[in-house]
Amino acid sequence: MIRHPWADRFRTAAHTPAHDIEEKALTWHFPGILLLWGVLPDTIGRGIVDEEATRYDASDIQVLEGWEAVRKRPGMYIGSTGERGLRHMVFEVADRAVNEVLDGRAASVDVTLTPDGGVRVTDDGPGIALDGTGAVGGPGLEALLTQMRTGTGAEGRHNVTQGFCGVGPAVVNALSRRMTAEVRCEGARWVQEYARGMATTPITEAGTAAGSGTTIAFWPDADIFGAAEFSFDGLEERFRELAFLNQGLDISLTDLRRPDEPRSVRLRFPDGARDFVAFLDGRTAASAPMDTIAFEHEDPRMAGTMEVAFRWCDRPGERVRTFANSRPTVDGTHAVGFRDGMTAAITAYAREQGLLTATDPGFGTGRIGEGLTAVVSVKLDRPEFKGSTRGVLGNAEVRDCVGQAVRDHLGRWLEEGPERAAAVIDRIARGVRRD
Repeated sequence: MIRHPWADRFRTAAHTPAHDIEEKALTWHFPGILLLWGVLPDTIGRGIVDEEATRYDASDIQVLEGWEAVRKRPGMYIGSTGERGLRHMVFEVADRAVNEVLDGRAASVDVTLTPDGGVRVTDDGPGIALDGTGAVGGPGLEALLTQMRTGTGAEGRHNVTQGFCGVGPAVVNALSRRMTAEVRCEGARWVQEYARGMATTPITEAGTAAGSGTTIAFWPDADIFGAAEFSFDGLEERFRELAFLNQGLDISLTDLRRPDEPRSVRLRFPDGARDFVAFLDGRTAASAPMDTIAFEHEDPRMAGTMEVAFRWCDRPGERVRTFANSRPTVDGTHAVGFRDGMTAAITAYAREQGLLTATDPGFGTGRIGEGLTAVVSVKLDRPEFKGSTRGVLGNAEVRDCVGQAVRDHLGRWLEEGPERAAAVIDRIARGVRRD
């Protein structure tokens, strides 16, 4: 009998306040393999543990290999088996097509929700290489859709990874009752079918094709997702973000599930973050009470670029959205740097104009947000994310880079427009007096 080295910890934990734990499998996850080590007895959490219940041997280890692991614990790969998980499935397939556009190899991406419960993603790029020897490298068609990707996918400022953890379209195949791929290249049309992680047909030439591109369609497995359905609004929200954050990206989203009520939206925003701010504020730039301050800047110190846009409006509160490599973030060094730069520029201007004396304290980062709408987006070669959901950017150098750029641009904007500068300072001062 082999005793599990953590058994003593579990026995100790059993004497802590109960949490009504029933049965929980202990899991370790490696690419393509899921290990389930035993099951904690339902007496843990009730303060009673049998000595034998904390002993384990090799027979307690359950090894799930390949796609069996994905289908056994889909939430570890796509987040959930509800609508959120379905949404991530679409993103895992769309990632490749979006990056084709951003790399200049395609012009647009079309995503369609079909009447039979499937999703179809089409791009007009060069087409996925059938054998993995295409001009842009990477796996061939069958490998891309049947082999687990390790890590989090391609890195770098120009790559978009929208999925739960960038596990790739092969995981979507594993969780689908059917998947099809069509590649159009060099005047020919090639097709292949898949199901539950495996190829069910060889790659076959199916006639001629005009133009080039790739279409991947999939139908989620009802054994895993039950009656869950795709949310058009949820998909539109995220694709809209991507179009705002990546100038030149052109995405069409169509819903054909109700033939009598089709929905379609085209998402393309040539002014990027400036358009995003107008959208968040609910106004067009022409109708806004103040100009939008917007700039793009590359800084080698952070090995990346930033795009920042903001303006003050006549609404209470603030609306500030931050992103790193097109991923939404809840906080991070880019957000802190933005507030640092705003505070420094406004405080310096107020002192120069005699609105603050040398002994008066600055406004502080908490004072400048009243009526502010802003988008802060950075794209880094080597982003460092913190937290279980990767929602906090941790690159230390980004704070100073963003802070300096914001201070410089906002400082010039204030100096070039004394009237608008006075309006901003007055708004902030009124907020301070209310506090």
